[in-house]
Amino acid sequence: MSPTAESAEVSAAGQARAARDNLWLHFTRHSAFETAEVPVIVRGEGAYIWDSRGKRYLDGLAGLFAVQVGHGREELAEAAARQTKQLAYFPLWGHAHPSAIELAQRLTEASPGDLNRVFFTVSGGESVETAWKLAKQYFKLVGQPTKHKVISRALAYHGTSQGALSITGIPGAKADFEPLVPSTMRVPNTNFYRATEHADDYQAYGRWAADQIEQAIEFEGSETVAAVFLEPVQNTGGCFVPPPGYFERVREICDRHDVLLVSDEVICAFGRLGHDFGAKRYGYQPDLITTAKGLTSGYAPLGAVLASDRLMAPFAHGSTTFMHGSTYGGHPVSCAVALANLDLMERENLYGQVLARESAFRSTLERLLDLPIVGDVRGAGFFYGIELVKDKATKETFTADESERVLRGYLSDALFEAGLYCRADDRAEPVVQLSPPLICGQREFDEMEQILRETLTGAWKRL
Repeated sequence: MSPTAESAEVSAAGQARAARDNLWLHFTRHSAFETAEVPVIVRGEGAYIWDSRGKRYLDGLAGLFAVQVGHGREELAEAAARQTKQLAYFPLWGHAHPSAIELAQRLTEASPGDLNRVFFTVSGGESVETAWKLAKQYFKLVGQPTKHKVISRALAYHGTSQGALSITGIPGAKADFEPLVPSTMRVPNTNFYRATEHADDYQAYGRWAADQIEQAIEFEGSETVAAVFLEPVQNTGGCFVPPPGYFERVREICDRHDVLLVSDEVICAFGRLGHDFGAKRYGYQPDLITTAKGLTSGYAPLGAVLASDRLMAPFAHGSTTFMHGSTYGGHPVSCAVALANLDLMERENLYGQVLARESAFRSTLERLLDLPIVGDVRGAGFFYGIELVKDKATKETFTADESERVLRGYLSDALFEAGLYCRADDRAEPVVQLSPPLICGQREFDEMEQILRETLTGAWKRL
C-alpha cells in the first residue's frame, strides 16, 4: 500500500470511529456499530455516491427522496455562493428579501388553482406542522372554532415533530413519544395489493377507501374536523398509488363537509411523479400543499406551504397575525438554491424525462416478479416499492423474527455492500423502496435490477 493510500485508509478509519463515538445518527440502531463501521459518504456525482474508502454506490433513493437533479451540480453551489456574498441571512419576520419573493412567485405560478401564498419552512415535517396550525387558526377566525381535528391514512408518515407525528399513522414511530397532540384519527390507505374490500375491482376499492374519510368525518362530527392530510402516492408501506377517482371523491367529501384537503407533497413534488406537483398528476385541487426535499434537490434545507387565497383572506386585514415562524424559514441561500434547482430541472426537462422513462423503470423492476420473494411492484414516476412475501399465492408476509433476520440482519447491508443505496423497510409489510435521481435512465435501472435480483435471491434463502 502506498503512503498516500495508507494515509487515506487511516483517515477513513478515524472518521468512522469519530462517527461511532460522537454522532447521534437519525433513525438508527447504534448497537449495529458495536462491531461494524459507520459508513461515511464523502462525495457524490450524478446518480452515484462514494464512501470514505473510495467505494461507489448507486443512489437509488436520491439521498432521502430529495436529490432530483443528481449529485455534484456546481451551478447550485455557485448560486449558494453568490447569495451568501450578497445577503447571507435575514429572517422573513416583517421583512422580505429578493430570493424568497422570486421563489414564492414562481411556486404560486406553478401551483394548481389559487394557491397564491407561500409560507417558507426548513423541512417537510415543519411544513406539515405549519399547515395544521394554519388550518386550526383559520377556522377560529371564520367563526368555526371547534374545527381542529385532522384525518390521515394508516401507516402514512408526515413528520417527527409533536404535531406532525400525531398526524403520522405509523404506530411504532409514535409509541415512545406519547402522549402526543390529540384530535387525530386514521382511515384506510390505498394498498390495493392487500385490499380487504372490493379486491377484484380497483375503482370500486378507491371509492370505498375515499368513503372511509367521509365516515370518519361524520363519526367525529364535521363541525370538529379541520383537515385531511394525504400524500399523492403514500410513501410508508411501499408507494400506494391512488385508484382512479379516489381524489375526485375525496375533494367532493371535503367540500361537502367544509374540510381542508392538504396534499402532503414533501416527496411527491418537483418531478418525483413527473410533474411539479403530484396533485396535478392526479387531477385534484388541494387547499394546501406541504413540500420540501426536491424543492432544492437536497442541496440546502428548505420547505414550503402553499395556501389558497381563501386561507389567507382572514389574515389580510385588521390586526390578525399567524403567530408562527422559524429563524431559518425562507433562508436567502436556500431560496437561491431552490431557484437555481428549478431552472436546472426546467432547462433539462427532467419532469418530461421522468414521464418518458417511468414505463421503462417499472418494467425493469417488474422483471423481479419472477422471484418467489417478490409479491408486488407498485408506484409511479420515479417512486416505487417492491413488497416482499413468503408465499406469492397467499401473500403471506414475514413474521417479526423473519423480518429481523432477513431485512435487518441481511438485506439492508447486502444491498449496500452490493453497491445500491436504497431502503429496506418493515414499518408495514416488508418492502424495498426505490426513488432515484430524475437523471437516471435504463443503464441505472438495469443496475438496480441486477443488484436487487442477487440480494433478494440471497434473502429468500434465509427465510
